[in-house]
Amino acid sequence: MTESGIVARGVRRSFGHVHAVRNVTLDAREGAVTGLVGPNGSGKTTLLLMLASLLAPDAGELRIGGVDPVADPAAARALLGWMPDALGAWGSLTVRETLVTTGRLYDLDRDQATAGAARLIDEVGLLDLADAPARVLSRGQKQRLGLARALVHNPRVLLLDEPASGLDPQARIELRTLLRRLAAEGRTILISSHILSELEEVIDDAVFLVQGETVSADRVAAAAGRQRTWRIRIADLDARAAVVPVAQALGLDAALIPIDRRDLLVAFDSDAVAAGGLAALVHAGLPVAEFSAATGLLEHTFLDLEGGTR
Repeated sequence: MTESGIVARGVRRSFGHVHAVRNVTLDAREGAVTGLVGPNGSGKTTLLLMLASLLAPDAGELRIGGVDPVADPAAARALLGWMPDALGAWGSLTVRETLVTTGRLYDLDRDQATAGAARLIDEVGLLDLADAPARVLSRGQKQRLGLARALVHNPRVLLLDEPASGLDPQARIELRTLLRRLAAEGRTILISSHILSELEEVIDDAVFLVQGETVSADRVAAAAGRQRTWRIRIADLDARAAVVPVAQALGLDAALIPIDRRDLLVAFDSDAVAAGGLAALVHAGLPVAEFSAATGLLEHTFLDLEGGTR
């Protein structure tokens, strides 16, 4: 096994007759953000709990920065920051006290813990709530505190379960910026999220889980390469008026082009074919105001895999 990042090989975990994780193999590399993508019940949280040393696998091998979290959980926890979906904070402690206390639990001295708490409070945008008890925080504010708590000991590996849940649009932008900076510093980040549009903007790699198993690279590539729908809007023409000229430029039957509010929906077999379609529209003299994929590539791949296409 490699000695850096996150590695899983043939990992399995069951709860009685429920096989939550059947066979997971993955590599999350240093200096990158890896997305963990899958439907509810696909085993994402169970896998993260095993990587965080909070559950032991029934079979298989795990490594966090070269450390086995089953054989040496203390060493693994020193390397990683864990952000669960729900904060589980001490409701009576303030934001600042929560971070200082967490730092002390990681053996930071009081001055280090206090200075680190102040820096993180600013970094995650909780300055105005620094001395408010955790129980008064909103869902989004608790997510910010959860991320700060995961970072108190300057971990080299981050495990993040739904970190964008409950965040407002500005906070999501700030989260993406922070994660990209942390990755640029050489950290390994594994993130699970249902907000695929947000995930697509921050990740370098993706691992897909279906029914507790990692999907093979060949199957992911096949799903990603299947026909995708694109939105087309022509300037100064409503969608109904644009159907005929667009159909003529693309050599399609106008009656078969769906309309979605202002946009026409046209399916292309590949990105290259879509680029050719755009060129044809421009060559026909049509003022193209919008030409974009109706779904992101990550969502497109996920929906294809979720549909069971082999």
